[in-house]
Amino acid sequence: MKNLSGEGLHSPAQSIHYTLRIASAMCFIGHGAFGIITKPIWCNYFAVFGIGHDLAYRLMPFVGAIDILMGLSLLIYPIRAVAGWLVVWGLMTACCRPLSGEPFAEMIERAGNYCAPLALLLLSATGTRLRKGWLVSRLDPHTQTDARHYRLVLFSLRMAVFLLLLGHGWLNLIEKKGLLQQYTALGFANPAQLARMVGMFEMLAALAVLVRPVRPLLLVFFVWKMGTELFYPKWELFEWVERAGSYGCILALWIALGRIPVQNINSVKTNLAV
Repeated sequence: MKNLSGEGLHSPAQSIHYTLRIASAMCFIGHGAFGIITKPIWCNYFAVFGIGHDLAYRLMPFVGAIDILMGLSLLIYPIRAVAGWLVVWGLMTACCRPLSGEPFAEMIERAGNYCAPLALLLLSATGTRLRKGWLVSRLDPHTQTDARHYRLVLFSLRMAVFLLLLGHGWLNLIEKKGLLQQYTALGFANPAQLARMVGMFEMLAALAVLVRPVRPLLLVFFVWKMGTELFYPKWELFEWVERAGSYGCILALWIALGRIPVQNINSVKTNLAV
């Protein structure tokens, strides 16, 4: 990719680091809160592992407490092992949804949960090697980032935003019950029609990010995502906090693209092999 060198990447990389770090922490703190309050639907996910209803309710607060501790540790003293665990745990919990009978779209709609900590790890991978103590080394926001790792982060964020918009649009198009209830609670007379309109908008938004993401549109998607996550009919604040991985990835991508001319965006994937 032309016009992208290691020089001048430090400032945007530092902003991306803090954005992804805070977003990842919020995501798992919000997720943990649902464990503490024993969200009933979690029983379906425990059942994937053969855990019964009663035991699931006893385990939920422990799982939630671990999520909250991991999120707080990422805020206070971020280490690679914690970020790596959040990638694995975020992907595993997302996979539990289709495995429990929910649409596959539920898994890809939560791409921000596992892609935000993944991009955070990639951002700090410059010059690192697997060695004793590597897993417990700190994710330093002041680490110099080279162009290759910057491209990797950009590509991972682009795919994350594409997937999360695609997944949510898909859920609208299949008229997910929870979304229809959300639109009904907001006073819309025809929630199914609205769901189809929102679904088409988000599918087109996902396609735009995949083909050529531009900063003004990403800013629109960021505001859209932050705003719509506030409209859940129950546990609005917890839902908004948990979805921070989604709008955090959009904001991080917006920051990352500020360093790259528009005409060079589509060369990122090609240059990953260089």
